Amino acid sequence: MGVANATAGDDTPAGTRARAAEESELTSPPAAAETAAETAAEITTEIAAAARTAPRTDISHPDDAVDGFLSTLRTVRHVSPHTLNAYGGDLSRLSAFLELQRVADVRRVDLAVLRRFLSHEEERGLAKTSLARTVASVRSLWKWMHRERIVPTNIATALRSPKRRRSLPEPLTKEEVERALAPPEDSGFLSARAGAVMEVLYSAGLRVVEITRLDLADVDFARGTLRVRGKGRKERLSFLGAPARGAVQRYLGLRQLTPKLRDAPAVFVNSRGGRLSVRGVQRIVDKELARAGLAGRGSPHTLRHSFATHLLDQGADLRSVQEMLGHADLATTQIYTHVTARRLREAYDGAHPRAK
Repeated sequence: MGVANATAGDDTPAGTRARAAEESELTSPPAAAETAAETAAEITTEIAAAARTAPRTDISHPDDAVDGFLSTLRTVRHVSPHTLNAYGGDLSRLSAFLELQRVADVRRVDLAVLRRFLSHEEERGLAKTSLARTVASVRSLWKWMHRERIVPTNIATALRSPKRRRSLPEPLTKEEVERALAPPEDSGFLSARAGAVMEVLYSAGLRVVEITRLDLADVDFARGTLRVRGKGRKERLSFLGAPARGAVQRYLGLRQLTPKLRDAPAVFVNSRGGRLSVRGVQRIVDKELARAGLAGRGSPHTLRHSFATHLLDQGADLRSVQEMLGHADLATTQIYTHVTARRLREAYDGAHPRAK
C-alpha cells in the first residue's frame, strides 16, 4: 500500500514503468517478478546516468576551479614543478582579473571576459611567447572544467594564440662540443661529476630535468642505455656512447669513496648526497662552457639542440630523432631540419664558386 501510494502521483516515465511493474507482479507473479526486477534495474541505470551528466555544484568559484585543475596536473598528469608553476602563475592572474570584474562563478564567465583578460595581459607588456602560454593555460582550464561538468560548454576553444616567430635553436658546432667535453686537468670528484653531466646531456639529448631524475637503476652500462622519464612521466629509451659511459663510471667510482654519497639512488648527487637540482646542472654547464672558452654560448638545452642537429647532419631519420628526444609531435622535431638546411646553405654559399 505504501509503495503504491509513493508511485501513484508520479507521472514521469520511470514512475509509469514502476506502477506497471507493480500491477504486473499482482496479476502474474512468476513473470511479473522478473519483469519488475528488469524495470528496477533500468530505473537504477537511468538514475546513475543522470547523476553522471548532472552539473557539478561543489566547484563554482574561480579560485576553487584553479586549485582543482592544478591538483589534477600534479597528481594525475604528474607535470614537472616548472610546468605547474607556469600554469599556476597564469591562472592566478586570471582569478585576480575575474575578482576585479566581480565574477565569482566560473559559469558566468563568457568569451568576452576571457578576451578582455588576454587584452589586459597584452597591455601589461607580456611577451608573445608568454601570452601564447597564458592562452594555452586558460584553454586547458576550461577543457578540464567542461570534462568535470563544472561548466556546460568549453568557451575557451574559440581563443586564438598570438602568432609568434619561432626562433631556430643555436647548436654548438662539433668542434665546440669537443672543446666543451674535453676532460679537465683536475681529477677530483667535482670535475668527474661535471664531465659526466656534460657527456650524458650530449650523448643522450636529455632535458635538464630528465638528467636530475636519473636513478642508478635506470642505467644499463652493458647495453649503453638509459631509461628516461620525460614530460608527463612518459618513459623512453636513450643511449650512452662509449665516452659517456666511461665518464659516468669514473664519476661513480669516485663517489663510492665518500660514505654519505655511496648509497644515494640518484645518478647525479650534490655534496650532501641529495639529488642534483636543475639549477645545479645549469651551474655545471655554465662553468664547463666557460672553461672551454664558450661562455654565454649556451645552456643545458643547447647540448640537447646540438645532439639533435648533429644526428640529422649525419643522416639520422627524423622519426628516430623524435623518439630519442621524447617529442610527442613530429612538428617539434622538424625545427631541427631547418637548422640543418640553413647550415647546408651556408656551406654552399661559402664554397660554391657560382653560389652568388
